[in-house]
Amino acid sequence: MLSILMLFSARLSRPAALATLAVLPLAACKKGDSTAPHVARGLTIVQGDGQLRQAYRKLPTPLVLRATDDDGQGVANVPITLVVDQGGGSVDSASVRTDHNGEARVRWTLGGTPAQALVASAPGVHPVRATATLLLPTDVVVVQGNNQTARAGTALPVSVIVRVLGPGNVAMDSLPVAMQIAAGGGTIAPQTVVTNAAGEATAKWTMGVAGANTVYVRVGTLESTVLNATATP
Repeated sequence: MLSILMLFSARLSRPAALATLAVLPLAACKKGDSTAPHVARGLTIVQGDGQLRQAYRKLPTPLVLRATDDDGQGVANVPITLVVDQGGGSVDSASVRTDHNGEARVRWTLGGTPAQALVASAPGVHPVRATATLLLPTDVVVVQGNNQTARAGTALPVSVIVRVLGPGNVAMDSLPVAMQIAAGGGTIAPQTVVTNAAGEATAKWTMGVAGANTVYVRVGTLESTVLNATATP
């Protein structure tokens, strides 16, 4: 390379040769320049937006964000700040950095009000807003145990089972269900039951005095569900 440059410069006047030699390194630097900063120009939600979950529960899918440059390529090491905008929930980290793919993940736990929103922002880009829908119980269905008969002072042959449902008949797990004797005396145990994965709560009802026996089932602010039984002498 050096011999070629010397031969080339020998055919030029001295000023022209010096000028040519000065320009060549600059051209070489520009051709392979890798020092230009890789700057994020956009922020998008890859997954985790628009999920459904019960109050105070962690969303099943992490929220994944991606920082990109002007060409749509991921930008690494971009700081992303996350702020709960509505609903009173929380995130496992209020600040995360993107990985080598330009992506960052965060787990979002919902609060207790219907409107749930989270805002993610990064330097120099427009923030993005993720939302989630809070599932609240809408109905209590009697699965079994209603309208039975047993002798006074004895337990009904079939346990009482109720199922708590949310929008779209989604089973509502881990919710407290209160069961209260309303007429006839007797007992029901346990008086407070937490629903299982199927949204169901089970209790054993023992009759009181002969005649009509009644239990009220209460879940949150829903209207009470009435269970009836008859105690014989």
